[in-house]
Amino acid sequence: MQFLPTKIPDVILVEVPKFGDHRGFFMETYHEQKFSEGGISVTFIQDNHASSQKNILRGLHYQLKSPQGKLIRCIQGEILDIAVDIRKSSPTFGQWVGEILSSENARQLYVPPGFAHGYVVRSERAEVEYKCTELYHSEDDYGILWNDPAIGIDWGIKNPILSEKDKQQPLLKDVKDILFK
Repeated sequence: MQFLPTKIPDVILVEVPKFGDHRGFFMETYHEQKFSEGGISVTFIQDNHASSQKNILRGLHYQLKSPQGKLIRCIQGEILDIAVDIRKSSPTFGQWVGEILSSENARQLYVPPGFAHGYVVRSERAEVEYKCTELYHSEDDYGILWNDPAIGIDWGIKNPILSEKDKQQPLLKDVKDILFK
């Protein structure tokens, strides 16, 4: 396994070797000691699985009282996975990083607590699994508008398919006072 810092060093791209032959493939997707040595020393307590069609955009989501670190991987298809730093005291506050995750490249992205997270589906269909460091609490569910011009994310799509909730999320400047320090 390789653990590669992104342009926001706390967000880590994980490259997992895939061993294949005529029978298929095998890969080790998580190993506590290797992850700890690679800079991801957390305890995961919840796994999630989402299925989406092409051009579905989910995000940008975060929790404040129980912030979640997430280890995201795409097990079918391809997504553009995005993390936005929403830690007010961070030198990278309001900046984003994006990585292509797919069943082909077998990459994973670790997004630590203190980040808003989202992704857009680039293939006809995608299956996404992610591990979380905290449980999800619906009363602690917040978001930022996916196309906030102050953040300037290049999603690679002009008219994504969004939930009603994600269409109405606030701008980063409108939630800055409640965010992490």
